[in-house]
Amino acid sequence: MPTLAEIRAFVNGLSEVGTLVAVQEAAAARLIELDAAKRPVIFPGRLGRINTTISRPCLRRLTGTVGKANRTGSRFDFLLDADSTEQLRHDPRNQHYTVPQDVKRYALEKIPAACIELTDTPADS
Repeated sequence: MPTLAEIRAFVNGLSEVGTLVAVQEAAAARLIELDAAKRPVIFPGRLGRINTTISRPCLRRLTGTVGKANRTGSRFDFLLDADSTEQLRHDPRNQHYTVPQDVKRYALEKIPAACIELTDTPADS
């Protein structure tokens, strides 16, 4: 396996744009693979929490069950549990969601996958 210094020297020695682009594409593909391997597998039925990176403060730290993914798998429906539904219903920062009094578990749509932290252990682990 070459050292990092050897790899940098090799890349610095490339003079053809096409060759350099091929090296860049290979590095980008590898970064995507490494990133995907670190992410938890999100699929319907998993339990989770909406993390603090979501833009709407009223949704931060709410818990529930992951629902259906969008076409690209970048966003998921999210069914709040009863406690989080109550919390959202009475949150004074909530300007976007009307939670009816008779609803026990409120469904949110299109929550970004990056904003969902899984709190359960997958069945196959």
